[in-house]
Amino acid sequence: MRNNPRFKFGLMRKPGWLNKKIDFSRLRFVEKTLKDLNLYTVCQEARCPNISECFHKNIATFLILGNICTRDCSFCGVRKGRPLSPDIDEPERVARAVRRLNLRFVVITSVCRDDLQDQGVSFFIDTIKKIRKLNSGVDIETLIPDFSGDTNLIRALTKSKPKIINHNLETIKRLYPLLRKKSNYHRSLDVLHFIKTASPEVYTKSGIMLGFGEREDEVVRLLQDLRKVKCDFLSMGQYLAPTKGHFPVKKYIEKEQFEKYQKIALKLGFRHVISFPYARSSFAASSYTTSKSIID
Repeated sequence: MRNNPRFKFGLMRKPGWLNKKIDFSRLRFVEKTLKDLNLYTVCQEARCPNISECFHKNIATFLILGNICTRDCSFCGVRKGRPLSPDIDEPERVARAVRRLNLRFVVITSVCRDDLQDQGVSFFIDTIKKIRKLNSGVDIETLIPDFSGDTNLIRALTKSKPKIINHNLETIKRLYPLLRKKSNYHRSLDVLHFIKTASPEVYTKSGIMLGFGEREDEVVRLLQDLRKVKCDFLSMGQYLAPTKGHFPVKKYIEKEQFEKYQKIALKLGFRHVISFPYARSSFAASSYTTSKSIID
């Protein structure tokens, strides 16, 4: 997908208010730890602009099952292709990294592994177990692929009882054939619905990006669809193309529009919503279950 000539035209200049500085002091320490333990974070692989801010708050999103994805979403900065065989020692190394970095909230995510019989769900479960064994009092969120909608796999994950299970819709229904050819809008909604049905006490969460060319009414319809499956939490942020070869930004959304969507989402019944240009799925991850709306 990178260097794909069909995405090189019509590029929009990023406005100055979207330029974000990165503090490298904490970043270098975390990156050294990850390198020593041969681990990846989605923060690095997806080139997240919030990387130093989250690392300073002792929050990290570990990318398990390698850094090569079997799907080909045209907006994503993670590498695509044929992944290597899973590393059976990886869950233990993640747990050691959590302890070494003194993390209090951990997000575990993965590339899509459609090549594996269980699509990688056993690694999620084992990683959760290993983290809890070595680290007491750590809250865990899992940011999962759709596992092809296999309810047996999803049920197995819910039994490990992470505090939050997050599955991102990413964009509106109309744009799925263009941006997420190997995924399905309704299947993703079904995943969130099944999680809440199988384990009502687990919070569910989803995230979308704006700036792909979606209309306001389409975004509102997506929010309504998420509430129909009782999704608890939501993140909304500005899409920023990782490279010139990725799907181009169609529009930079003003802060006021993000605030408008946040108000609509809260009125629809979401428990907590983070909506601003630099919001990402795992940004301020611990705030979702400590916000005033949850405490009340």
